[in-house]
Amino acid sequence: MFTGIIQAVGHVSHLVESGGGDARVTLAATGLDLSDTGLGDSIACNGVCLTVVAKTADSFSVDVSGETFSCTIGYVPGDRVNLEMAMRLSDRLGGHLVSGHVDGVGEVTHFAPVANGDGSWRLDIQAPAALGRYLAPKGSIAVNGVSLTVNRVQGLEFSINLIPHTLEQTMLRDLKPGARVNLEADMLARYADRLLNYINEQDKD
Repeated sequence: MFTGIIQAVGHVSHLVESGGGDARVTLAATGLDLSDTGLGDSIACNGVCLTVVAKTADSFSVDVSGETFSCTIGYVPGDRVNLEMAMRLSDRLGGHLVSGHVDGVGEVTHFAPVANGDGSWRLDIQAPAALGRYLAPKGSIAVNGVSLTVNRVQGLEFSINLIPHTLEQTMLRDLKPGARVNLEADMLARYADRLLNYINEQDKD
């Protein structure tokens, strides 16, 4: 489990294919304290929960399945990646509960500074149809692992305001229109939707 508060931005240093669409990916993680990270621990990489299978003082490796590559934006050598280690039960929940299980891939439709000149940027994303039911103004969503608040929803497109701190501390500043991003819906919205569907199903019986 994660909070969506990014701890460091690393980059993909190596990718070695292992057959069947699987690959071992090594990420340089300068700025992330890996001293108490052991093999088998989880780290969210652009919002995807992955298991550490090898590490050095400033890098770690994960095995990524073909299935993960097929339903996320994947990993390409040189790409910058948002990193967050799994939360402890004693940690502050600064963002929202993020499972690290990507629900779908969205596309950036607009990314530009806000006109008022306060340093904020507006990010518009087109979500896949399956996620539309979970989008709500003032609700939460994870974009490449970053916990963010939805400002506006129009159909399947939603808008987010990124403050300067978020732009400085994450790889979201690298985004451009047409870029693909990992999306994870707020789990509270997902369970509320499931409950409503269950109630409706019971009423039909």
